[in-house]
Amino acid sequence: MKKFKSGFVSIIGRPNVGKSTLLNKILGQKIVIATNKAQTTRRRIKGIYTDDNSQIVFIDTPGVHKPLDKMGEFLVEEAKFAISDTDLIVFLVDVSTPAGRGDKWIAKNLLETDIPIFIVFNKADLIKNEIKREENIISYKTLFNKNFPTFKISAKTGRNIDTLIDNIKRKLPNGDLIYPEDLVSDESIRNIAQEIIREKILENTMDEIPHASAVIIDKFEETDKIDRISATIIVDQDSQKGIVIGKKGAMLKKIGTEARLEIEKITEKKAFLELFVKVEKNWRKNKKLVEKWGKNL
Repeated sequence: MKKFKSGFVSIIGRPNVGKSTLLNKILGQKIVIATNKAQTTRRRIKGIYTDDNSQIVFIDTPGVHKPLDKMGEFLVEEAKFAISDTDLIVFLVDVSTPAGRGDKWIAKNLLETDIPIFIVFNKADLIKNEIKREENIISYKTLFNKNFPTFKISAKTGRNIDTLIDNIKRKLPNGDLIYPEDLVSDESIRNIAQEIIREKILENTMDEIPHASAVIIDKFEETDKIDRISATIIVDQDSQKGIVIGKKGAMLKKIGTEARLEIEKITEKKAFLELFVKVEKNWRKNKKLVEKWGKNL
């Protein structure tokens, strides 16, 4: 009889390497937001993969780089906490570019550990020149003094993800189900709604907005037929408030409509969403505010 495997796997990497895209592809559905903007993921989010002989609890972590403010310090601490109690680390990198300072910083500050590590080369489909690809791969391998298992994948297309999953299983201890077998995330609908609202801000506003925005759920009333949600978008400059609201409220309405439709798709019922915008100047540099809103970032 085949033994059941279960355990925790952290996905670590610098911003925009495809961590959230990979997790969504593994689970076969969207549970974490994924955009081409940095700092899309700002907290640890669990995604639960279960099949006939295993349960893998993936922890999607914020994109990591050397912190420049209190927000950056918070993101690094989130990643460190995820690593501290995990059975395996997936170090996800963008193989279409060589290792950079951000990768070197992660290797030195987060990955000097006895926990097993897989180096997973994402976006393998984006680089056709085999010589250049191998040069890039070597640049990542030389970040470490040990030889870790490596895998080339495409989180977007799903290429070689089955192979990655099979190898992850081999590294996990024998165990029982950690979560019910039909659960794909321990995130509440409230938290998912919050993340979706922030995703729509990232997708619809200029580059200066995503780094400065947070979403706070003020009210969440859930019934069998409709969810009623009231949320506040936090920005740190008056000019950013104007961008989020838009001319005659057009941008805020667009963000709200897209978020509502996404929430309805996930919950399979109607939603009423009310959005407000508030300025909290330089909140990302305020340790108390970052800690207060830590789970709401």
